[in-house]
Amino acid sequence: MAWQELFAAVALVLILEGIIPFMSPNALRKTYQRLMEMDDKTIRISGLISMIAGVVLLTVVR
Repeated sequence: MAWQELFAAVALVLILEGIIPFMSPNALRKTYQRLMEMDDKTIRISGLISMIAGVVLLTVVR
């Protein structure tokens, strides 16, 4: 059962990650350009915030 849930979660991530490139590839290019201009510390902090938000959301849902 746990493997099935893991694969379902990965599938949902792939679907969500594919929405923006499919619907607006130009916006994705602009976003990547802005990311290239950011320093490593800013990118790491935003990644940490994203992970914490994911853990909190998962805890609330479960």
